Amino acid sequence: MKIVDYTTAGGKNLILEYIDGLTQKEQAEAYRIRLEIMRRGPIALINLDTRQLKGKLWEIKFYQNRIMYVLFDSERIYFLHACKKQKNKVERQELGKALRRAKEYGLI
Repeated sequence: MKIVDYTTAGGKNLILEYIDGLTQKEQAEAYRIRLEIMRRGPIALINLDTRQLKGKLWEIKFYQNRIMYVLFDSERIYFLHACKKQKNKVERQELGKALRRAKEYGLI
């Protein structure tokens, strides 16, 4: 399965940039998750801590981090936003970013 990370117009990969800023332990888990999804496809999501956020938007949780994504089809998954798990107002802002990016890519 191909993982499509959200990239700015200038070519900056915001998902990998976020992951690379984590602790070594968290980075290792994030890259393990990515590898598992690439190897096994959508079936890998069953073994991860995921939940539906809104419509087609879901999240993968690991440690205190989350990666928001849309599963486009059995061959592509779009990682739209990555952030620390937070509460209430800030959480809504993070959700808003992911939804805007999904719309930008025409996923919702």
